[in-house]
Amino acid sequence: MKLVTEQMEQYLSGGAWIRKIFEQGLELKKQFGEDAVCDFSLGNPDLPPPPVVGECLAELSGQMDRPFALGYMPNPGYPEVRAALAEHLSKEQGVAVAPGDLLLTCGAAGGINVFFRAVLTPGDVVLCPSPYFVEYAFYAANHGAILTPVPTKPDTFDLDIPAMEAAITDRTMVVMINSPNNPTGQIYSVETLKELAAMLTRVSAGRERPIYLLADEPYRFLAYDGAVVPSVLPLYPYSLVIGSFSKNLSLPGERVGYVVVSPDMPGREKLVAGMVFANRIMGFVNAPAVGQALLLRALGQDVDREIYARRRAAMARVLTNAGYEFFMPRGAFYFFPKSPDPDEVAFVSRLAEERVLAVPGRGFGLPGHFRLAFCVDEAVIDRSEAGFRRANGR
Repeated sequence: MKLVTEQMEQYLSGGAWIRKIFEQGLELKKQFGEDAVCDFSLGNPDLPPPPVVGECLAELSGQMDRPFALGYMPNPGYPEVRAALAEHLSKEQGVAVAPGDLLLTCGAAGGINVFFRAVLTPGDVVLCPSPYFVEYAFYAANHGAILTPVPTKPDTFDLDIPAMEAAITDRTMVVMINSPNNPTGQIYSVETLKELAAMLTRVSAGRERPIYLLADEPYRFLAYDGAVVPSVLPLYPYSLVIGSFSKNLSLPGERVGYVVVSPDMPGREKLVAGMVFANRIMGFVNAPAVGQALLLRALGQDVDREIYARRRAAMARVLTNAGYEFFMPRGAFYFFPKSPDPDEVAFVSRLAEERVLAVPGRGFGLPGHFRLAFCVDEAVIDRSEAGFRRANGR
C-alpha cells in the first residue's frame, strides 16, 4: 500500500544532498568526536544574534499577560512592522517603498512559495541561472511549475543574458536570480542587471502577462571588498525582492522574511493582495509574532560581518595551499571550487573519508564542483587543510 505520491517517492529516493551530507556529519561526529570532523555542509550561521535580540526577548517575556500577546494579526504582518520595514527597504533598495508594497512571510522560502502560488499555473516555467539553490526546483513543483536552469558563464558564474533569452518560452512566467549567490558567492553587477532588465522588457512586450523578475536576497548584507549589491526594483517594473533575517541576524529557525514589489509595477495592489491571500491559504497564515517583534527592534543591525570576512580569507588560504581551483566569492558564505575528479560525488566521498564534509555540485545543478559553507569557526577551517590536501593527493 502506497502512503505517499509518486512525486514524493522520487523526492525521498533522490534525497537532498545538503541534508544527506549534514546527517552523514552527525554520524561521523558521534563516531570520532566533534573536533575530528570539519563540516562545511549546511549554511547554518553559527554567530550569535546581535544583543538587541536577547534584550527584546527578555522584554517580551514580561508582556505575556496582555491580551493577544501572541495572537493572530493581519495576514501580511503587524502594521507597525510593515511600516518600519518599508522605511528600511526604501533606503536599502533605492526606491520609495510603501507599507502596502510588502508583506511579512515565514522566511524567504515562505515568500517564494506565496509569490509562486499567486502567479503560477501548472505547466508554467520558472527560469533561473545555474548553479542555483536546490530547493528552487521543489518550490516551483509545489505549484505545478517547472524550473528551467540556464548555465552561467564558465569560471565567473556571471549571468549569460543571451542564453537566458534563448531559454524563454511563452510559458516562462518568472526569472529568478539569487545575488549574492548560493552556492557561488557571485554578485551580479548593475550593468548585468540592466542588461537583464532590458531583455525582459523587450520579451515581455505584447504578452498578456509580463515575465516577473524575482531577486532572492537573503545574503544581501554580506558582500566583501567593497562590493555593492545592486537593487533590481528601480530597473524593471515587474520586479520583486525576497529577503529574510535568517543570515544577517542569525535567526534561521525563527522564519521571518518578506516580499516587496517594485513601486513602479502597474496594478501591484492586486499582486500583493494575491500573495497575502496565498500566505493564508497555504497554511503559513502569518509570519511568527515573536520574529516580527525581534525584527522591529533589530532592523538595521547585523551580526559581525568581519568574522565572515576572516573566515573567507582562511578558506581561500586553505584551498590554495591544498591545490584547488576556485572563484573567490564576492558575497555570502560559500565557496564552489572545481572538483579535482570530474565525478565530484566520488571526490566528496574521498573528502568524507578525511572527515571533511562538502556538498556535490550536482545538488546545485552543476556537476564537477562542490560547495563549502564557511559559516563555521575559523579553527575548523584551519584544521581542514590536511584533509583537503590528502583528498587532492598532496
